[in-house]
Amino acid sequence: MFDFGIKDLIDILLVAILLYYCYMIMKRSRSVNIFYGVLLFVSCWIVVSKVLEMKLLGSILDQMVNVGAIALIILFQEEIRHFFYTLGAHEKVRGLLNFFRRDNNKQQDDVRNDKSIVMPLVMACINMSKNKVGALIVLQNDLPLDDIKHTGDIINASIGQRLIENIFFKNSPLHDGAMIITGHKIAAAACILPVSNDLDIPKHFGLRHRAARGISKETDALAIVVSEETGSITAAYNNKFRARLTAEELELILSKGKF
Repeated sequence: MFDFGIKDLIDILLVAILLYYCYMIMKRSRSVNIFYGVLLFVSCWIVVSKVLEMKLLGSILDQMVNVGAIALIILFQEEIRHFFYTLGAHEKVRGLLNFFRRDNNKQQDDVRNDKSIVMPLVMACINMSKNKVGALIVLQNDLPLDDIKHTGDIINASIGQRLIENIFFKNSPLHDGAMIITGHKIAAAACILPVSNDLDIPKHFGLRHRAARGISKETDALAIVVSEETGSITAAYNNKFRARLTAEELELILSKGKF
């Protein structure tokens, strides 16, 4: 007799939710056709090995599944990394972790509330916006960006409006790349960021915006972009954009963390 209980129903629902979430990740990363192919192959393997119990073909497919699991991890390493980052970045999970990291949270709040940090950033971005000087500034939060810093030139200097503007001046050797700010210091400049290939990014956004989206997707950092073409100021956080920011809006994001 076929025994079907509440545990089986929960099992099916959880698998359905997992498959749907995997489908949405693959769809955003243009890998949905590979997802369909993997789903079709797994369905054929289940029918051949478990339902029809074909020993020869089933054993061949079993070996392919064993090797394929490793191949899928290599093929979808970026998607898998994003899945676990999204899981860890969930509000409830972060709230639980932040309970054990009160000292670190206090340090971040001190940085945000420090006008000597926020105002030079705001004024520099506004001046660069008026003069249409392109800029990309990344503010580190909880997750360290040491691997990103070492792709550029280490500066370790105090945050100042003139220094920020000089770094992004068109003839400066450090203007092409991202500036990384850690705590009260400009840690590095001319850094290389991961570029997002998401299809929902507006076409008028350039490489700086895609890099800002990429770093906000992989870390909890806040990225600020000044467009060289339009002078518009855009912020990227948690894989989302806020465009055409005013000085007041930018100051609010930097000081209060309200995105």
